[in-house]
Amino acid sequence: MANVKVKDITGKDAGSAKLEDSVFGVKPNVAVMHEVVRAQRASWRQGSADTKTRSQVRGGGRKPFRQKGTGRARQGTIRAAQMTGGGVVFGPHPRSYAFKVNSKEVKLSMRSALSAKAADNQLIIAKDFAFKKPATKDAAKFLKALKLDGKRVTLVVDEEDVNTYLSFRNIEGVNCIPSSAMNTYDFVDNKALIITEKALAHIQEVLA
Repeated sequence: MANVKVKDITGKDAGSAKLEDSVFGVKPNVAVMHEVVRAQRASWRQGSADTKTRSQVRGGGRKPFRQKGTGRARQGTIRAAQMTGGGVVFGPHPRSYAFKVNSKEVKLSMRSALSAKAADNQLIIAKDFAFKKPATKDAAKFLKALKLDGKRVTLVVDEEDVNTYLSFRNIEGVNCIPSSAMNTYDFVDNKALIITEKALAHIQEVLA
């Protein structure tokens, strides 16, 4: 079990936090992480692309020209795929791109992502922000103190910590998510992962 320093709102050390080895000390399974992230991104696709087949395009009620005597190849309808304005063969139609991933793999991928962040020194544990009201200026100062301003950052906060969420959400490059919505993609899609103490407790309770 490793100990890490906890940062306060000013960016200074404010105690330490324990990281469970079963969550932050595993060997990253890159293959499982890739599979889970691929499944996440696939589920986000709209799948709304659509083309018309020869039965859906307009026209084609009569034979375009007589069978013989014109010197051209015989045609039965202007809706055929080889005709200009005809239907599309094997074109896309509305569908779902989602596919299932086992819950054990999802948890393993999150543990792998967190362990990789901890090993790369890209994990920061923050003391719970006691914002009485949304304060984006104070949130920006916190990032600047940690030299993270202007960088891609993911902040994981407690489900009920609304003021912290509102303080960070409008800062460019910051992706603020509640601990209940944690996922592998958000864990890895950043240059630094910041987790508050309450969110850390929830993560370790769920993934340990």
